[in-house]
Amino acid sequence: MDSRELVQRALEFAQPARIPRQLWLLPWATEHYPNMVEMLDQRYPNDIVTSPAFLAAEPRTVGDPYQPGMYVDEWGCAFENKQRGVIGEVKEPLLKHWRQWETIQPPLEWLTVSVGQVNAFCGATDKFVLAGCNPRPFEQLQFIRRTDNLYMDLMDQPEELFKLLARIHNFYLQQLELWASTDVDALTFMDDWGAQRTLLISPDLWRQVFKPLYRDYIDLAHSRGKYAFMHSDGHTAEIIPDLVEMGLDALNTQIFCMDIEDLGRRFAGRLTFWGEIDRQHLLPFGSAGDIVDAVHRARRALYRDGGVIAQCEFGPAARPENVLQVFEAWAEPQCPSSAPC
Repeated sequence: MDSRELVQRALEFAQPARIPRQLWLLPWATEHYPNMVEMLDQRYPNDIVTSPAFLAAEPRTVGDPYQPGMYVDEWGCAFENKQRGVIGEVKEPLLKHWRQWETIQPPLEWLTVSVGQVNAFCGATDKFVLAGCNPRPFEQLQFIRRTDNLYMDLMDQPEELFKLLARIHNFYLQQLELWASTDVDALTFMDDWGAQRTLLISPDLWRQVFKPLYRDYIDLAHSRGKYAFMHSDGHTAEIIPDLVEMGLDALNTQIFCMDIEDLGRRFAGRLTFWGEIDRQHLLPFGSAGDIVDAVHRARRALYRDGGVIAQCEFGPAARPENVLQVFEAWAEPQCPSSAPC
């Protein structure tokens, strides 16, 4: 099987020859451990890649998001960064008063994707290709309003909040529709919804305001013959039933913030878990044995003739030998779904 078929079989619970894999690299890792990054790429190459956008018009930004100082993103939101290799935070909201909401405009440059170049990229690889866009309505509102203001907005629910959210959402639908016209295998979207032990807002409020947006994204993907992939950090167990009900194909979330065995009992065979191995505690501080045990635990709980992608993030504080151990453990011969590993 080539990489594309491996991933497709994992998503369809159709017994892939091995568990497909994907390493997420932050610039911090490339800067601090270039030799390990090169070794990982040679020994455990990714089965999943993201297509470049090949934009005809480059978005207007200022600075570098991964360098100390100020970075202004494509929407005009200003991030202050204190540490090399990671992204900073918005301190001053782009939108201070709701009466100015109409001044917020999407970066239309994101709609200048070269479909021909994307298709050529897809045709030149046997890897499973993700779209080079990542709609994030909740986080984009945070960047525009600043997080503390947005939480108050979600309680007060001014009319302008929903007008702005509709503008953002409609733009993301245009972006996804454009990517759906290409030969990529999956459309992607994200929002970090989880705190350490629970959701950041009430599940009922999430269902009222945000669930309909994600339903649109998933329905659009499926209507165009694409898989739907989502990322969300944190403890997201309360909304996973909703994501499964909407037909999400793959979810990247911090499963070690949750009860992995319970996730397996409820969702294994219904959703592909696209990683991840714990980057809060295990990757920085765990032993080799801890890493192997964690991989075996995830496989026992979640693998059902597929339904697992061996994803891992190599970012700040992660021990390089532990990242390597993650992929070595996943590469061990698979066990039957009902057998211990």
